[in-house]
Amino acid sequence: MKWRCTWCGKPHAENDPPCDECGHNSFEKAVVRADEDSSTASSDASGDTGTSGAPDEFDGAAPGTVDTGTQYVWRCPNCGRDHVRNNPPCSRCGNPDLEQTEQTYDDIERELETPGWLELAKPYAPILVVVGLVVALFATGIVPPSVLPGIGPPSPPDAPGNASQAGGIDLDQTEELVYEELEADRDAADSRTADADLAAFAEYWNRALVASEYGDANPDRVDPDAFGVDCAAEDVVATQLPQLERDIGGYEDESALAAEIADALRPTADSGSSGELSSEGLDLHVTDDGEIHGFYATC
Repeated sequence: MKWRCTWCGKPHAENDPPCDECGHNSFEKAVVRADEDSSTASSDASGDTGTSGAPDEFDGAAPGTVDTGTQYVWRCPNCGRDHVRNNPPCSRCGNPDLEQTEQTYDDIERELETPGWLELAKPYAPILVVVGLVVALFATGIVPPSVLPGIGPPSPPDAPGNASQAGGIDLDQTEELVYEELEADRDAADSRTADADLAAFAEYWNRALVASEYGDANPDRVDPDAFGVDCAAEDVVATQLPQLERDIGGYEDESALAAEIADALRPTADSGSSGELSSEGLDLHVTDDGEIHGFYATC
């Protein structure tokens, strides 16, 4: 009876593991096809001993078909690494014990399965959520694009004081009343509209001038086109509001302040030929000492 290693299939004359080829610790009886067995028997009867001269010795040639039986590997119980031989420690993690395990191909089939896009994207879900949130903040206007370098119009410099309300006076409402005061003196051909881009340009320069006067700031010089103004830079007429005689505490309400600011701006606001100017922008800012600062632009 011949014996064969259940791992590598090498034939052995006796059931005396381990295998001298792969080190496997299990042999099994070799099963030979009937026709091959008959041929061998005939050869033995005729005295044909082959090259070895010993009819009972297996000559090393593989028979036609051999059932090698169950295949085994030596698996590390710590990391799961499979080994061909029972030769601890584990080559991956160094664990001193290996366990004999029947070899299956379930893991290989599972690895060959193509994962879906949802499974692939799952590890990146937190990043995708953050990106989506940032895009939503910019899309809804909660965060202006100008906070990103090189995107959107320049942000106005920090300046001491207040740009929305001071001394009980609403500065945004005052700006609207100034537009109305200036428009009241114009005919239809010279009518102008309040332009948000020109107002943003005026706000930048108004804050820059205040920051330079009341601190050590040195803001960058910017052109109207940086704010999306439709007019060419050379066509924009701009001026700083002349110094008013009173500070913010000297005005009863927004109308009184708007009337005086409009009078101070008319020489610039009315400059240019009739019909050449179509839009204007204004920004007001009051410093901590109550001084009123303004910047006006038209084109």
